Amino acid sequence: MNFQRKKKEKIDISITPMIDVVFLLLIFFMVTTTFNRQTEVNIKLPEAEGSAAEEHPKTVSLVIDANGIYALVGDDGLPHQLIDQSRAGLKQELSALAVNSKDVPFIINADDKTPNKAVMTALDIAGQVGFSRITFATLHPAE
Repeated sequence: MNFQRKKKEKIDISITPMIDVVFLLLIFFMVTTTFNRQTEVNIKLPEAEGSAAEEHPKTVSLVIDANGIYALVGDDGLPHQLIDQSRAGLKQELSALAVNSKDVPFIINADDKTPNKAVMTALDIAGQVGFSRITFATLHPAE
């Protein structure tokens, strides 16, 4: 009698094909996935109700019309349109005013049809040049 055991073959499990399949699935899901970006924001602008603004002897007023044209209110109380309507031109004009009047209230008078970009540009540049008391001029809503 032969009681000798047969030599067992060593079982070798190769995981390379499994890794290949997992990577193929990963690539498949990455390619077929769609990413939705919401490009529209629905907002309802609030009406402004409140107390009247404090009267200051000196203010810096920027007027923005419905077309996004900038004008600074001069000492005579009339708006004077800026010669250079670019971002750099507005920054240059406001920088010149901010040298002596950073603590003076800066009032943005924007038409209700003014593009939001023009208002945000003015607000950003006013903050960059050093104005710290920035407000918006509004009217009380009709009742």
